[in-house]
Amino acid sequence: MNVKIVDLTLRDGHQSLLATRMRTRDILPILETFDQVGIHCFEVWGGATFDACHRFLNENPWERLREIRKRVKNSLISMLLRGQNLVGYKHYPDDIVEKFVQKTAEYGLDVFRIFDALNDVRNLVTSIKTAKKCGAHVQGTICYTISPVHTVEKYVEIANELAELEVDSICLKDMAGLLSPKVAYELVKTLKKEVGLPIDVHSHYTSGMASMSLLKAVEAGADMIDTCMSPLSMGTSHPPTESMVYALEELGYKTGVDMDVLLEVREYFMKVREKYAGYLNPISTIPDANVLVYQIPGGMFSNLIAQLKEQNALDKLPEVLKEVPKVREELGYVPLVTPTSQIVGVQAVLNVLTGGRYKVIPKETKDLVKGMYGRTPAPIKEEIIKKVLGDEKPIDCRPADLLEPEFEKRKKELEKMGIEASDENVLLYALFPQTGLQFLKGELSEEPFPAAINFEDVEGEFEVEFEGSVYSVKVKPV
Repeated sequence: MNVKIVDLTLRDGHQSLLATRMRTRDILPILETFDQVGIHCFEVWGGATFDACHRFLNENPWERLREIRKRVKNSLISMLLRGQNLVGYKHYPDDIVEKFVQKTAEYGLDVFRIFDALNDVRNLVTSIKTAKKCGAHVQGTICYTISPVHTVEKYVEIANELAELEVDSICLKDMAGLLSPKVAYELVKTLKKEVGLPIDVHSHYTSGMASMSLLKAVEAGADMIDTCMSPLSMGTSHPPTESMVYALEELGYKTGVDMDVLLEVREYFMKVREKYAGYLNPISTIPDANVLVYQIPGGMFSNLIAQLKEQNALDKLPEVLKEVPKVREELGYVPLVTPTSQIVGVQAVLNVLTGGRYKVIPKETKDLVKGMYGRTPAPIKEEIIKKVLGDEKPIDCRPADLLEPEFEKRKKELEKMGIEASDENVLLYALFPQTGLQFLKGELSEEPFPAAINFEDVEGEFEVEFEGSVYSVKVKPV
C-alpha cells in the first residue's frame, strides 16, 4: 500500500515551534533539494504565515508564494485556509474570499486545505466552490475534538457534507493532540467505508500520541499523513518525517521518499533551528499531558496561567480548570482552537475572578452566542443565551450573509492614498487594515532575532512568545 507524505515544515512546523518567524531567505535555498525527496505535498502558506510575513518580517507574503512555486516542480504545494476567515481572524465578505482564492490559485498553489473552527460547513462553501472553479485540489477539513456531541457518526456527517461540495479529499485535523491511536483507527476506518474519499490525518504531538495515532490511521487505510522534518518536529509540532518514513517503509508501506536526500535536508533544518533558537519556547518543545486531563491545548493552558498570574490569582487555577469544561459545554461544545479556545478560556477566567458566572461578558463571547462565528456543534443553553444577549436574538443565517462586498471599497481607499491598488495589495489591506497598510506604506521593519537563552547557566524569569501570545517562563540552572 502507498502512503503519501505531506510535509508541514515550511508552515506548521515553524508556526508551532518558532512563532512563524522563518524568513523566506531561509526557506528558498533548500527547496530544490527538498523537491527531489519524493514528498507528495509541501504545506508552505496560510495559517499565520501571511500575518507574520508582513507584520514581523517586513516581507510580502505573495512574493514568498511566488518564489516557492518557482523552485518546487515535482511536489504539490498547499496552504491552510480558515474558510470564511481566510488567513485573518474574522469573517470576510464573499467577494474578498473569492478574490483571495482566485489570486492564490493564479500563483500556482495546488492544494487548498480549508477548515472552520466550529466545523460549520456553511462557512466553507464560498472558498471550496471558488477553489474548485480554479481547478485546485480541495481538501475539506474536519477539526477533531472530544465531547459528547463529537461522535464518529457526527464526523461522518460532516465528511458527507464536505463530499456533497465535491471536495477531493478529507483532512482529519487534530489541533490539540487529542486523537488517540484507538480513535484514529476507528474514525479513519469508518470514514473510508462511509465516505470513500482519500483521507489525510493531521495530528499535533502535544500529548505525545501523534506518531502512534498516525500509524494506526495508516493501518486503517489513511492515504496521507502530515509530518515535519525532525529539527522542527515534536512538542506542539508534528511527528518527524524521517522517523515516520523509516517506520512505514519497514512495515511494507511505500512512501516514495528517498531517505538519503531526506537526511541531507535534515542537516539544513538543523542549522535553521540553531539560527532561530531564540524563538524556541521551552513550553512548546515537550509533550504536555495536561491536554489529556483537561482537554485544553498547550497554548491555551499556558495562556490561562499567564492571565491568572497577571491578576495575582494563580491559586485560582484549579477552579479555572474546572470552569473551562463547564463554559465549553454551555457554549455548545466548541472545539478549542483559535479563536474559540481564547473565547472559552477568557470567559472561564472572568467567571472565576469576578465571583459571578457571566457577570462580565466580553464582546467575543457575545458574538459567539449571537452566531457571528457560525453554528456551534451543540445548541447553546437557553439560559446562557438570555444571560449573554438579553432580549436580542441569535442569527440563524450564515454569518457572511450579513457582510457587504468590500473589495472595490478597499481598492478605492488605496487609490486615494496613492498606493498601488493591485489585487495583492488590496487583499493584504482588506485582511489586515492596520498592519497591512503600514507594510504597504513602508512603515514596518524586520524584527531582530531574539537572543537564545542558555538554560544551563541562566536563572530568572523571561518573556517568550508562543502562538501570538507572550508568556513568562521561570528558569533555574540545570
